[in-house]
Formats: sequence, C-alpha cells, structure tokens
Amino acid sequence: MTNKILAAGNDIIGTVDNPLPSAYQSVASGGLILFLTNIIRLVFVVAGIFAFINLIIAGFQYMSAGGDTKALASAFARIWQSLLGLVLVVGSFALAALFGYLLFGDAGFILSPQIYGP
Repeated sequence: MTNKILAAGNDIIGTVDNPLPSAYQSVASGGLILFLTNIIRLVFVVAGIFAFINLIIAGFQYMSAGGDTKALASAFARIWQSLLGLVLVVGSFALAALFGYLLFGDAGFILSPQIYGP
C-alpha cells in the first residue's frame, strides 16, 4: 500500500510505503492478530470439550468402581483434575476480561486485540 504525501497540492515529497506488512494491520482486514484471536478461542473451546468428556468418563469410572477404593480414588482424582482445569481456563478468560476492563475500559480489549497501522 502506497500513500502519497502532498505538500501544498504538489507532489514534491513523493511517496511513503507502509512500514508494516499486511499481516500486522487492522483486524477488519484479517492478518496475524485475527489468526491469534481465533487460535485462543479455539483453545478455550477445545479445553471445555476435553473437560466435559473427561468428566463423563470419570463419572462412569466412579459408578463402575464397585466399592474398589483404588478405582474410587482414581475416578475422584480425575473428576477433581477436570474441574480444576476447567476452573483455570474459565478463570484465565475472566481475568483477561477483568484486566482489560480495569486498564483499558473495554473487557474485550485483551481478548480481541487490534493493531492500528498507518
């Protein structure tokens, strides 16, 4: 993208090229920031689906333990770890929104960043 700089209507100075590659320009046109935002959202969705499936499997393990203390402890540990992982993912999302709101006045500022270029 080439922008012309005009002084008093004359093309005295010439042209200035955009120093930023197109990957670093605004989110509306796509680029690297939009890609990273989509990757972060995909990680959140995959973590939620993984925790849900892990909870279901651990629930079946807990029900089918049949009084075996080692199987009950293993199933309970798996349920606990799944819930803890889910809390960490949701907590990181909430903290990013909270810090974005407190520092920048917009809860989505950190979660969907924009880079403004020339």
